[in-house]
Amino acid sequence: MTRIHDVIIVGAGPAGTATAARLHQHGVRDVVVLERYAFPRDKPCGGGLTGHCDEALAALDLVLDVPRVPSATARVRLGGFERTVTMGRPVNVIRRIDFDASLVAQIRARGVEVRVDSPVAGLAVEADAVTVRLDDGRALRGRVVIGADGAASVVRKHLHGDARPLPHRLFMQELPAALADSAMVYDFTPMQDGLRGYLWVFPVADGRANVGLMHYPSSRKGGPELLRLLRAHLGAHGVELPARGARGWPVWGYDPRAPVAAPRLLTVGDAAGIDGLTGEGIAVAMEQAQVAGDLAARGLATGELGFAGYRRALRRATVGRELALDRWLARLLYQRGPGWQRWMSLVLFDPDVLEMYAARVAGSEVLADQKLRLWSALVRHAGLAWSRRRRLREALAAVPALPPGPAADQSVAPSTASS
Repeated sequence: MTRIHDVIIVGAGPAGTATAARLHQHGVRDVVVLERYAFPRDKPCGGGLTGHCDEALAALDLVLDVPRVPSATARVRLGGFERTVTMGRPVNVIRRIDFDASLVAQIRARGVEVRVDSPVAGLAVEADAVTVRLDDGRALRGRVVIGADGAASVVRKHLHGDARPLPHRLFMQELPAALADSAMVYDFTPMQDGLRGYLWVFPVADGRANVGLMHYPSSRKGGPELLRLLRAHLGAHGVELPARGARGWPVWGYDPRAPVAAPRLLTVGDAAGIDGLTGEGIAVAMEQAQVAGDLAARGLATGELGFAGYRRALRRATVGRELALDRWLARLLYQRGPGWQRWMSLVLFDPDVLEMYAARVAGSEVLADQKLRLWSALVRHAGLAWSRRRRLREALAAVPALPPGPAADQSVAPSTASS
């Protein structure tokens, strides 16, 4: 008879390793983590570990022991406007190839079994267990299966069926660059050319930069067009994108109404949904992992493995409240048409709004708990909207619109790396 493991985790990125660490804290030892690739393996990602990630690492008894660049300031830019905000605690910018391998080594040191080169082909939920089928024909069975396998998650597909929401699109490239300082740059200038999101330039160890952009799915844009925007607007930062090499991948924004669990099944990380406003995934994954690990451990102890309360538990947790707020803000800020300028002028020209978000990124505030300050900012904006829109138009006039041109010759395949 095939052995039934307590928990099978699909994916050994931050979501999967954090969930394994949480289960280990609860005394759950019969855990198998399945990873598609061998380590060290890379994943396209901005690599910024926010304050919430620092808190999650500490809560899980994990340590940050890889090269990183502490960035204590952020520059927010749109055309001729730029503002620098100071964060109460630096954001550590890491390389995922280092960070993910370190997390795997840490959970292995605790005795957690991690099987690499083990891509999952599908799963079947049965009365007493879930059967997980691997690409090579082998199968494992688990009382609980947790999908931490990224945007292309087989567990997510099982939960969502044929639903096909539009994904966010991200592109990134790490390359040598002589940046002026260690500030993180968030550039919204490409929004005048149709991007619904932002371009980033983050400092990386050894004189390198992590550059990329995020596009919110309020409008459809193909990979070549997004790459053209990235290449054109990086010039303002003294960075030249190579003709080939930028990696693109889809991700799903968090939706509090979307299925994240079923009997014997849970999802975390990109499989459950990222931050729709910023595209942040690492801290989100590690915070969700604590909720999932707590619920799975309790279910194993009680035999209650329906997980009907998981979606509500996520929504009520700090991470869920932040994600729900950012989902609402993203729909305003990244809307199709000229309406985005009304909300962008609020974000850029109200110092308190930028300070609130800087504190949220630093981990010193929960933005969802600042509703009074947010409403106050909206009231102020009602009286200042006209003048702020004028300032925004002046800022955009400082940079000419990107002329139409041929799309970059770049083939893009979705990343299947784990969250």
